[in-house]
Amino acid sequence: MSCSKIFSGDLPELTYEVIKYFQNDYSTLHSCILVNRLWCRLAIPLLWENPFSIPTGNYNFIKIYSHNSNSDFKTKLIEYKIINSSSLPSNTLFNYPSLLKYLNINKIIFSVVRWFEATIRTSNPENGLNLGFNFNRDICVSLFKIFIENEVNLHTLEIEFSDVTHISTYFNNLNNICELILQNTNFIHNIRNINLFINNLFDSSYSDNNKYKLIENRISQIINLQQNLKKILIGSNSFPLYQSLLLSKESNCSNTLNTITFYKINFNFSINNILEQLNVLESIHIIYCSFNSNFAQQIINLTKPFKLKSLLINEKPQIEVLGLLLQKYGDYLENFEYVFNHDLSLNQQLLELIIKYCKNINFPCFNIYERLITYQILNLIENIKQNLNYLSINIWYDYNGKGGSSTILQNLGQILPSKLEYLLLGLHHIKADDFKVFLKNSHDTFIKKLLIYNSQGQDILPLIKKYIMKKKRVRYLAINNYFYESTFDRYGDNIKELISLKDEVKEFRLYNIEVQSYSGLVIDMHNYIKEIN
Repeated sequence: MSCSKIFSGDLPELTYEVIKYFQNDYSTLHSCILVNRLWCRLAIPLLWENPFSIPTGNYNFIKIYSHNSNSDFKTKLIEYKIINSSSLPSNTLFNYPSLLKYLNINKIIFSVVRWFEATIRTSNPENGLNLGFNFNRDICVSLFKIFIENEVNLHTLEIEFSDVTHISTYFNNLNNICELILQNTNFIHNIRNINLFINNLFDSSYSDNNKYKLIENRISQIINLQQNLKKILIGSNSFPLYQSLLLSKESNCSNTLNTITFYKINFNFSINNILEQLNVLESIHIIYCSFNSNFAQQIINLTKPFKLKSLLINEKPQIEVLGLLLQKYGDYLENFEYVFNHDLSLNQQLLELIIKYCKNINFPCFNIYERLITYQILNLIENIKQNLNYLSINIWYDYNGKGGSSTILQNLGQILPSKLEYLLLGLHHIKADDFKVFLKNSHDTFIKKLLIYNSQGQDILPLIKKYIMKKKRVRYLAINNYFYESTFDRYGDNIKELISLKDEVKEFRLYNIEVQSYSGLVIDMHNYIKEIN
């Protein structure tokens, strides 16, 4: 009875909670739109609150904004032959720009560039190169004007300098957008979160360049306008900028900032004077940083408590320093990543520390070279089983299948919890018999997202069908397998994936399993931390 009322719309509040559960499940949200008017009205805002982050590779949604745009934006689209005036509808069912909640400037610029490449250069290739710069500049600025005019109620604004390919184009667009934001401060006045993910683009080689200094100044102004800055990411070369901002009397950071992520920082300086100023600091994430005993002692001696939520290590650690850090903060650690190298003694010591002090890890990511530590990895997984929700295991070298992959597959299944949100098995030389053991041992485990990278192993698709597909044990599946036929992704790269087998994809869909691309389903730990905190 309750189920029928949900579908008929008699319980709108409960229906909203049901649909909100699929917030990042875009294919399901699209299906919800087709149920009835109520479901459509509830699902559309979730699809349009952050459209620039949906990993479909389709950026045509930008054109839809023209229906609720000023004449300038429509004029530009007509000028660049994206649309024609006769093809535009007089109105739309929703005011799509007003639904925007999350806005990442980097992703908007990237989306416009990709849209240009897919649309302009296809329909008008002879003028594509000449129009590119002006098109990107005009469309990026026009989009922000649309958001401002439609009184968007932003939840999060992200300014991100990370993995930018065309630095000059990016900074020109960023400069124009920041200027526009500062001319319309009401646009960001009520933002709850402004997230700054600044990596290494503010290099010393640019320190005398007025253009970059101007952007730094505008970013500082945007930050100082905020009254509710919750979290921030500090990258190595941007630290001097953040140091002055966090200690500035004009900033309200000390009373609002509750999360700091340190990214690729070399902690060879004093950090106490900053952290002691933050009155409501709750959690810290350390991602690919270098730290010594001096840093560990500073953190341990802090009078204000905080939780170390993430520790991602990509270099050989000082085991004594790490031990001090984990002894005090290990109980709070939720996300952990490490590349286990060929130093067997160091690997064993590190695993002993994690097992001893870190009982609440939610997402461990193990990158393994040495097959001799796989049993210790399994012991750690069993030790944190009660909190385990995400798990990534990559074996980067496997001695022709005589070591790590077989050990993992023969022993992992029986120690997994009854439900996992995410499991990645990046293995070499998978043997069908070993994989069958894993599937049988894990028969009681439901895995929402399962990814398998089977490099040079045997064909496991028949086993996947028998033990996973027919038993409906996963919701999303991605397999990169040496045996699958080649196809090409949108960048022209040669891939061999299950998603390239169209008949197989249809068969899995009959069992309510969505086959996706490996790159589209894989979780980057760095991005994961940004999104969940």
